[in-house]
Amino acid sequence: MCRLLVVPTNLAIDDKLLEQAKRLGKHRSKRETVNVALREYVRRREMLKLLDAFGTIELDPGWDHKRERRGLEAY
Repeated sequence: MCRLLVVPTNLAIDDKLLEQAKRLGKHRSKRETVNVALREYVRRREMLKLLDAFGTIELDPGWDHKRERRGLEAY
């Protein structure tokens, strides 16, 4: 079982925005709404970092992904 350290935090959060997010996400509580929003934010930022790498990696034009998948030598 995973145990989370819960630390009480006082934040000034826009109540209307939080209620809108809660309603749109069909979340049961404000805590669930905030936790889901934070996970989505982190996931999106990680994806943006991956997009920054797009075009910076050189690929081997002779690489045969189908042969690699079958476990055969590429050359």
